Amino acid sequence: MQQVKIFKSIESELWTLEAEINSWVKENRVKLLSVTGNIAPQSNPATTQGAFSASDVLVIVMYDDGSR
Repeated sequence: MQQVKIFKSIESELWTLEAEINSWVKENRVKLLSVTGNIAPQSNPATTQGAFSASDVLVIVMYDDGSR
């Protein structure tokens, strides 16, 4: 059966997000059908006192869990 799983993190921790997704796929033994991601625009430095804040990252995974 086709399912959707959503992962979210911040841009500065992409390596952790990647490891989380890979671990989840391996542990659940699912067949990936589609992986789509989006990074939100960074905040304006004028509103964050001269420093960019980390952008939000969203990854949507469509998978088949093998059940019917």
